[in-house]
Amino acid sequence: MSIKYIATSKLPTPWGVFEMHGFEDEESGKEHVALTLGQFEPEQAILGRIHSECLTGDALFSLRCDCGFQLQTAMQNIAEQGQGFILYLRQEGRGIGLLNKIRAYELQDAGANTVEANERLGFEADMRKYDMILPMLSKIGVSKVRLMTNNPRKVVAMQNVGIEVEERVPLQVGKNRYNEQYLKTKSTQLGHMMSEHHFNDETAD
Repeated sequence: MSIKYIATSKLPTPWGVFEMHGFEDEESGKEHVALTLGQFEPEQAILGRIHSECLTGDALFSLRCDCGFQLQTAMQNIAEQGQGFILYLRQEGRGIGLLNKIRAYELQDAGANTVEANERLGFEADMRKYDMILPMLSKIGVSKVRLMTNNPRKVVAMQNVGIEVEERVPLQVGKNRYNEQYLKTKSTQLGHMMSEHHFNDETAD
């Protein structure tokens, strides 16, 4: 995989003014972004998140997943720390693409869970890859992280490319009546680390 750095600009957000670093995968043509806030010292464990694109959750406010809630909370946490990063990776629908994601949603509307829907369409449950993270992290000066995730695969992905994960920071937000089954499937079939408290929170809508 050949990841090429393109440019950096400022990105004002409700949580602060981030820097946005653009990267291109020269093999696939996909474009990825790293958001950073603050200055990073060598060997410092930086608070951060790997976030795969979710148009429905990130931009269209979908309640079917927790993606948009996780992205916003990650940005807020970074702003409160005054320092951190987000790798925003263009691999919609766990790597199956937007239109196939809509097909999977159609199957879910008929009763399938998120894993079953992907498999019925001929895909693996999770087809995301993380080869691009090392050149992106190297460019922004990160070699050690405090990773905001519930997904053990992301911890392993960091470790596999030589990035030390000093701490996994849980990111359990956004539960509501539309995504409760989705969250349970992520926990029971995809191995995401979710606490019982998250599932038993009756105050969530």
